[in-house]
Amino acid sequence: VVWQHLFNSNAITGTSNGLLASLFGINMPLWWCVGLFPCAMVLGLHYAPFAYILIGGIFKNMDANLEEAATILNTPRHKILTRITIPMIKPAILSTILLVFGSAMGSYPVPHYLNLTTLSTKYISLNSKYTGEASILAVLMMIFGMAILALNQASLKSRKNYTTVTGKSGQISKINLGKIGKHLVAFIFIIITFFTSIFPIISFAFETFLPNPGDYSFLYTGNFANLTTKWWITNENITENGMYGQRGILFNSTIWDAYKGTILVSIACALIAGIIGTLIGYAVSKKRRSKWASYVNSMAFLPYLMPSIAVGAAFFILFSNKHINLFNTYTLLVIVGVIKYIPFASRNALNSMLQLSGEIEEAAIIQDIPWIKRMTRIIIPIQKSSIISGFMLPFMTCLRELSLFLLLCTQGFILSTTLDYFDEMGLYAFSSAINLILIVTIMLSNLIVNKLTGASLDEGIGN
Repeated sequence: VVWQHLFNSNAITGTSNGLLASLFGINMPLWWCVGLFPCAMVLGLHYAPFAYILIGGIFKNMDANLEEAATILNTPRHKILTRITIPMIKPAILSTILLVFGSAMGSYPVPHYLNLTTLSTKYISLNSKYTGEASILAVLMMIFGMAILALNQASLKSRKNYTTVTGKSGQISKINLGKIGKHLVAFIFIIITFFTSIFPIISFAFETFLPNPGDYSFLYTGNFANLTTKWWITNENITENGMYGQRGILFNSTIWDAYKGTILVSIACALIAGIIGTLIGYAVSKKRRSKWASYVNSMAFLPYLMPSIAVGAAFFILFSNKHINLFNTYTLLVIVGVIKYIPFASRNALNSMLQLSGEIEEAAIIQDIPWIKRMTRIIIPIQKSSIISGFMLPFMTCLRELSLFLLLCTQGFILSTTLDYFDEMGLYAFSSAINLILIVTIMLSNLIVNKLTGASLDEGIGN
């Protein structure tokens, strides 16, 4: 949506003008506005935080002694990176690739809105009339994911040691980027942060004050008469001014009832999936060379490889019949969400558990300390940031989930389906406001977790 707000133009895409076309008269080429390139850029930027969270936490806890030993031996920096650093975080890199591939393979909204034909969009177009052909496409998507899963399992079965946190004292070293390097890196990160974090928030907020979609006349006239607050404060059901009988956002019971339902489902999914995933990651890390560990690890990740729409359709058929009818209930959404999001927590827990040396827990076993105390007093405190991110990732994903829940509840039951409903009605100010509400909720949740536990999703690298 942000990409469309920025680059679309009436002359090229046949839609309302975006910011560049409205303010500067710049019409970006069609390949930039729709198709493969914008999909790759949007999905790449969207999934970059997964790499930051999963790999950044590993860097934070990694002992620098091996790298410093190589530096003393005058080893070039590129060799230290390729021979020491990257091999030590190999499980995290492979897991990140697997997560991103599985998610991008089943992504529907981005290629749908940016007009790129993928297996997911083809699946949706065929599913209503040609269910057999649609099922074949779903199987193809799972086969691609399973191939990468098999490669990941083969690498973890090797006898290489990925331990980066031991019972011995370790230290973290900082790299001196130099005067030019530190300013260059800072500039790059400022630009990336602005366009991926700050600009979307500003864009969604600004859209809720436009009298009509794509009307950016305020920006070049400076006249506040070209803005409106009707989308927020209208306190009656009116059909004039494009409201379609809806109350303003602040007084719209449909939006706030859906918000309550979304929070309830997200918290339940995060807690249940986080606990189960952490236990799976712990068990697999202890017996990772056994066949049963490989089987459990594969089964735990299998739900993520299936397209969200296909998972939703399967549970719709299973729980929406005359014998068992859970359609449009929070129970069904929680069941499906937990199954779908267990891979987030299990992969994250597995990465963190593979870092821990066996001597840490063995010392506690010698002292006859029960397993629960070993987990709560030793293992969890050491890898607190990584484990908590295994709870926060399902929470964040569930907040904005649409494809998974689309067939399982009515429009207006949770925020994502409510957003889709208003978007279909042409109330783009309402859909932008819902996006803004979701972003603010995620940021506040991260802040609260940080204050209560000291851990945070934004602590991927360093404290």
